[in-house]
Amino acid sequence: MARICVFGDSIVYGAWDYEQGGWVQRLRKFLDEKNLSDSDSEDYFVVYNLGVSGNNSRDLLERFEFELKQRLKQEGETIIALAIGINDSYFLCDKNDNSVLQEEFRENIQKLIDIAQKFVSKVIFIGLTCVDESKVTPIPWDTNKSYKNEYIQKYNEIIKSVCKENNVYFIEIFEKWTKLGYKNLLEDGLHPNSKGHEKIFKIVKDFLIKNKIITLNFENSEN
Repeated sequence: MARICVFGDSIVYGAWDYEQGGWVQRLRKFLDEKNLSDSDSEDYFVVYNLGVSGNNSRDLLERFEFELKQRLKQEGETIIALAIGINDSYFLCDKNDNSVLQEEFRENIQKLIDIAQKFVSKVIFIGLTCVDESKVTPIPWDTNKSYKNEYIQKYNEIIKSVCKENNVYFIEIFEKWTKLGYKNLLEDGLHPNSKGHEKIFKIVKDFLIKNKIITLNFENSEN
């Protein structure tokens, strides 16, 4: 048995996937089907969605270890997946800088890895998504905040760099989305729509299979 604990923000939570509740829920559904179709296998997976809307790396650090401990068990394996950073990257007009400065963000990503590796051997970071700047510069519900791909890409590179330094898995999303006409994958310019969540799910699922983090032996394994 393996537990996959996915920590992050509103995109992890599943906003705004009206069809299936987000990419994490899609992963859970996919693995639930695997569990039921291959009930004799020892590879049984449970997925926990630990996404909280609005979270940045500071917020996640405050709750990360406590919430992780509640889901650790002696039997089986725990896998940690983290998708955080887009709320660190947004630009604050009154501050004339990013929400969480890049140096602190790098430190926070390292702290998250350090905590995770105290408890588990498999840690995975999912990279950041692009935004439609015409809709979120600034965001309509808070004109002090602006999301820009220039900053998101920088924070994505920080995550990638820290993961490489710590030999931690990193799943690239940003670069792949730039090749997909990503504006059509967004609901409000920031959050993925159902099609966008489906794209993230497939990228994550394929990565997990390719790196043998999950193993499959049932008819719908390629869906």
